[in-house]
Amino acid sequence: MSYLSQLKLQNFRCYEKAVLDGLSSGLIVLHGQNGAGKTNVLEAVSLLSPGRGLRSAKAPEFQKRDSDQPWGIAGVCETRGGEVKLGTGLDPIKDKRVVRINGVNAKSQNALSDYVSCIWLTPQMDRLFIEGAGTRRRFFDRLVFAFDPGHSGRVTRYENAMRQRSKLLQEGNADPIWLESLESQMAETGVAISAARLDFVQKLQAACDHIDAKEEAYFPRAIIELRGTIEELLQKSPAVEVEEMFAYQLEQSRERDAIVGGAASGPHKSDMVVTYASKKMPAAQCSTGEQKALLITIVIAHGRMMAAEKGAPPILLLDEVAAHLDEGRRAALFDILISLGGQVWMTGTDISLFDSVLKKAQIYHVERAQITPS
Repeated sequence: MSYLSQLKLQNFRCYEKAVLDGLSSGLIVLHGQNGAGKTNVLEAVSLLSPGRGLRSAKAPEFQKRDSDQPWGIAGVCETRGGEVKLGTGLDPIKDKRVVRINGVNAKSQNALSDYVSCIWLTPQMDRLFIEGAGTRRRFFDRLVFAFDPGHSGRVTRYENAMRQRSKLLQEGNADPIWLESLESQMAETGVAISAARLDFVQKLQAACDHIDAKEEAYFPRAIIELRGTIEELLQKSPAVEVEEMFAYQLEQSRERDAIVGGAASGPHKSDMVVTYASKKMPAAQCSTGEQKALLITIVIAHGRMMAAEKGAPPILLLDEVAAHLDEGRRAALFDILISLGGQVWMTGTDISLFDSVLKKAQIYHVERAQITPS
């Protein structure tokens, strides 16, 4: 992958205009008071990769409230093949987000995945292990997507087919041939989703297992499993047979699904289950600090896996990641992030949290939507 050497914002969230230039691969620290606009910068970076960004917001929500000019984000991406200019913003006529690469409109956001891949941690994600399966599944799918850009398209196709099927079932008297076609699409795409997840989790687990004793003292080894009907079937039977079984399940559950909606089983029900390896303790039962450390472990493992498989780690966006870590764990985290070799954006209210890397990082002070080198 690559890194951003320049970032420009216009009418984005709280920013009328902002420019960060001369950025390098390595640590970038944004510090300032709460509400100053630090997280908005991370969100802007996340939007230079496919998807709805780290807040999962809709395109009109990024608009600066007191401006009638459309929002825009521009970045210069340094790749092995040279400099690439990326841009995204609001099309005021169609009221939707557009993407440009070297000044040319891209057919879809997925074109960004050829240049930028982002993974993020936010304070809201600290509850990942105690919230519902859907939250963990979306987090896991984002990790898969960073590794396999086609994964997002498969998930979208599956969800679209499931919505169409639900609508037909709830309306009643649906054409059986139409239903069968949608269920066939769900079966084929759903099995592909689960197969991609299983392949990915094996690679991610191998990266988690590649941890030395010194690092494990701060960030415990995690055991990551996927639990779901389709994933379990795929570990016992060929994909073609699983597709047939899934299609049959969908046909048999039509009456129930017409009442409840969705589908009784499928990859949309799967869950990511994490265990603190040395304690043999489910993550949901661990302390808040241990859960945070396990989450960081997974992100670090993902970065290492991406570096091994793709040649470079993704851009990491770590919002307030150091706030609840003790001094030893902070120092260990910074050392690991530097060793990964990729671009890492971090935010914090207290600059003293980054004392150990002040000479190794690019530091910016953010105050009232103004960004200045510090």
